[in-house]
Amino acid sequence: MSSYTMGRTVTLGFAEAEQRITEELAKVGFGILTVIDVKETLKKKLDLDVAPYRILGACNPHFASQAMAVEPEIGALLPCNVLVRAVEGGTRVEAMDPAAVLKLVDRPEVAAMAGEVRRLLEQALAAI
Repeated sequence: MSSYTMGRTVTLGFAEAEQRITEELAKVGFGILTVIDVKETLKKKLDLDVAPYRILGACNPHFASQAMAVEPEIGALLPCNVLVRAVEGGTRVEAMDPAAVLKLVDRPEVAAMAGEVRRLLEQALAAI
């Protein structure tokens, strides 16, 4: 883990881990807006073979709309990225820590929302 992510390694295969985190995120109000398949992109653009690696752009519309009402520029920091990557022995699933990232905004209202979003992301990660 880093100072800006939180996550866990699971023994699930890559596809199953991606499906499970997507399902668990939905249970706490997040939808997936984007999927970036880094493995596919690096193969296509640079002919590099890397382990499976996908970035899911997760969004909770309730919190996103509240944050945008307070700080219209916050869209540059959204959505919450969730990383699914193959590692030895399983799959690593990590989410950006909204509390760490949204410190950049320096507004108490946003900090409170970031704390709640962090709690929901932690709940989803714990459930996979």
